[in-house]
Formats: sequence, C-alpha cells, structure tokens
Amino acid sequence: MRRLVEKHEQRGEAQDIRGMLDKAVSDAVKAARVAKSLGLKPRNFVTDAMAPYMMQTGTYATTVKTIVILAPLIGLLGTVIGMIETFDALQSSAMFSQGNSISGGISKALFTTELGLVVAVPGLIVGKILDRKEERYELEFEQITDVICTKDEV
Repeated sequence: MRRLVEKHEQRGEAQDIRGMLDKAVSDAVKAARVAKSLGLKPRNFVTDAMAPYMMQTGTYATTVKTIVILAPLIGLLGTVIGMIETFDALQSSAMFSQGNSISGGISKALFTTELGLVVAVPGLIVGKILDRKEERYELEFEQITDVICTKDEV
C-alpha cells in the first residue's frame, strides 16, 4: 500500500487511474493535501474521502444474502403446493385411476425444491466470495488511511 500511495503522491494528476483502489488512493491523497493546506490533521479528511468506496464494496451483499435466504423458502412453498395437488388428486377419486395427477403433483414438489437449492447453494458461495472481497477492501482502505496519515508523523 505504501508504494501505491507514494506513486500517487509523486505523479499527482498525471497518474493513470485504474480501478476502485487507485481512485480511492487518489481521492485520499487529495483530501490529505487539502487538510494539510488548512493546517488540520488529515485523518478525518481521508476517512471522509474513503467513505464512498467503503459503501461501494458492500453494495450487492444484502441483495445476494436475501436471494440466498429466500430461494429455499420459495422452493419449500412450491413443495407444499405440489403436495397439496397430490393430496387433492388422491381425495377426488380412487388412488390408482389418478396416477398422472399424483405424479404431476410430486414432480412439481420436487422440481421447486430442486430449483430453490440450485439458486441457494451457488448464492452462498458467491455471498462468501463477496464478503471476503469486502473485508479485503476495507482492510486495504484502512491501510491506505494509516499510510497517508502517519507518513508525516514519523
């Protein structure tokens, strides 16, 4: 992180900015310069400059977690509907004459359960990957803030 901050400080506006981390460092360096020009400690300025990037890292985490939680429940709802259809077919006439409607209800129950699991399991994996990336970016943003704010104190 220290090299990245130094690179942005040396090159200034001529720096080629690629990606969120470069943008965050660039904004943090600018905020530190503003704070120093005002004679204030840069930590609050740098933290405020990093805030939009911190919020951006967790943008889709809630959506993914909601989908992961709801998918099995929707699958369970379909299972209940399919079983209700099966029992309705059993009730309406003799068990052996309604073979198609019984198997159709069971098929619907199993299909919706499978669909709920097909959505939930990969969603859990994606959610964990996003959580790890979010934690990594937050750690890097904290390191950037510390590097910029403690550089002049040493």
